[in-house]
Amino acid sequence: MSQAITDLIHHPYVPPAGFAAPQPGVFKASTVIFANVAAMRARDWKNKTGYTYGLHGTPTTFLLEARIASLEGGKHCVLVPSGLAAIANVNIALLKSGDEVLIPDNAYGPSKALADGELKNWGITHQLYDPMNPADLQARIGPKTRLVWLEAPGSVTMEFVPLAQLAAICRQRGVTSALDNTWGAGIAFNGFDLRGPSGSGADIVVQALTKYPSGGGDVLMGSIVTRDDELNLKLKLSHMRLGWGIAGNDAEAVLRALPSVELRYRAQDAAGRALAAWLASRREVAQLLHPAFAGSPGHEHWRELCGGKGSGEAAGGAAAGLFSVAFEPRHGVAQVDAFCDALKLFKLGYSWGGPVSLVVPYDISSMRKPGTWRHKGVLVRFSLGLEAVEDLRADLEQALAKLG
Repeated sequence: MSQAITDLIHHPYVPPAGFAAPQPGVFKASTVIFANVAAMRARDWKNKTGYTYGLHGTPTTFLLEARIASLEGGKHCVLVPSGLAAIANVNIALLKSGDEVLIPDNAYGPSKALADGELKNWGITHQLYDPMNPADLQARIGPKTRLVWLEAPGSVTMEFVPLAQLAAICRQRGVTSALDNTWGAGIAFNGFDLRGPSGSGADIVVQALTKYPSGGGDVLMGSIVTRDDELNLKLKLSHMRLGWGIAGNDAEAVLRALPSVELRYRAQDAAGRALAAWLASRREVAQLLHPAFAGSPGHEHWRELCGGKGSGEAAGGAAAGLFSVAFEPRHGVAQVDAFCDALKLFKLGYSWGGPVSLVVPYDISSMRKPGTWRHKGVLVRFSLGLEAVEDLRADLEQALAKLG
């Protein structure tokens, strides 16, 4: 019996080559087997010509990296366990004690928290700049500035910043720029070529694959894409030392979802615009914050970068299925909370890009520099899923009745 168990573990059968199917195979491994000692010593994990250990990649993760790089218009991709991990990996790879990083004031909140926590503890300083004012970024770049973060649109408040101008300033000043392109998903615009000549955009593009690329609300993953070989190596070395790993089944889930990512993105965009236009007409709403609509901050920048030819539902271009509204000040926090609680199809939950529509109320004044947020009403962000638009509108209508 003992021999049978050994034979089971070391069974010689190898399936024949040549199997092909719409979905790629899933390889899961910590240990990778080498043919001999020479092969073990010769293999280099950095160049991706072979396999050394599970943390450094499998055929499944290599394939996903190649597809995400292609989606973003880049050359190299590094996968990490979340979107925030992608931001952290970039910061750790490029910054050291005494350096400075500049972050837009309307950036993803945990990115600012990371700068105010671990980065500060490591002797790395940061400044928050006004991304709607390129002159402010220009003035803040100093001799210690090594990295500038870009993001469009702004987190929750949805201002669409002049990305091309901000990236150009970084390039002129010789400072590396990194763009959080989770909203654009590689579909709305190319983060490396911001409506200009090749190389006119960011040096690094990160994305939370948790959102649109995975599409199911059940995977946490992030990506870091570059075109520069040397920059990619810096990122990979830190990635190795941090021990980031991606599970094979998570990679499989994203690979299965990627072929439909643009269809889902466009469908959620269309649903978002339809409901945004309807909400904007309601007396309860003071301000619509959606890049495709005139009157939303930075609408003209969105139109120029994302191909929009007008405003609102018929504007064309791409704008994702995400928007916020500021309620009239007469509706206090308790009333707006009651509105959110009354929703049945829209669920209370963070993140976006999945099949279920989500809603979150925010206290924006606590998330921005004092005096920069001028709306007095409570802000609520909506993320559109894949439900029927007429059902979502009916849900909003019955919940608005609770406002009084």
